Amino acid sequence: MIITALAFYLFAAMTVASAFMVIAARNPVHSVLFLILAFFNSAALFVLLGAEFIAMILVVVYVGAVAVLFLFVVMMLDINFAELRQGFLQYLPIGALVGIILLIELILVVSGWALSPESVEIAALSAPAASELTNTEQLGHIIYTDYAYLFQAAGLILLVAMIGAIVLTHRQRPGVRRQSIAEQVYRPTEKSVAIRKVEPGQGV
Repeated sequence: MIITALAFYLFAAMTVASAFMVIAARNPVHSVLFLILAFFNSAALFVLLGAEFIAMILVVVYVGAVAVLFLFVVMMLDINFAELRQGFLQYLPIGALVGIILLIELILVVSGWALSPESVEIAALSAPAASELTNTEQLGHIIYTDYAYLFQAAGLILLVAMIGAIVLTHRQRPGVRRQSIAEQVYRPTEKSVAIRKVEPGQGV
């Protein structure tokens, strides 16, 4: 039990520290690397909670796909980050004010949450026993039944993000030959096929 508690505090501290470094690092590539570290530590916390499937999904999807995509986009974009940071102190008071207002609103929303006894009883009657289902089956039941539309909306958001990343990183460079499928498809036959009559004994 002591080892589990120590592991929890270690992974939690590493998660908080790496999350802070994501917004504090000056180099955007370092920020993405700290984000990957935060994902790994969060996956370790899920393993301690017994949700090994969510931990695996967090590592495979977010670390293996999303964070790596962020890293490639940041490395391929030609952005002058030093120029973007020049007006940081100028807008810091306004940003802090907006952040404080959002924090107060979140506290008011969370403090106003309450569960009625009827909803707890209905959920207990309709849900099967936890011992009868595995973590993967419970997660699939929740995602694909109760939150099916939100799951589809999340997929559309990721699709838009992927298309945006492709558009941002796609740059036209002089001297680079690119494939044009339309030109290849609509190319006339006389330009693509040449028929030559070779006499006997005159071949290569």
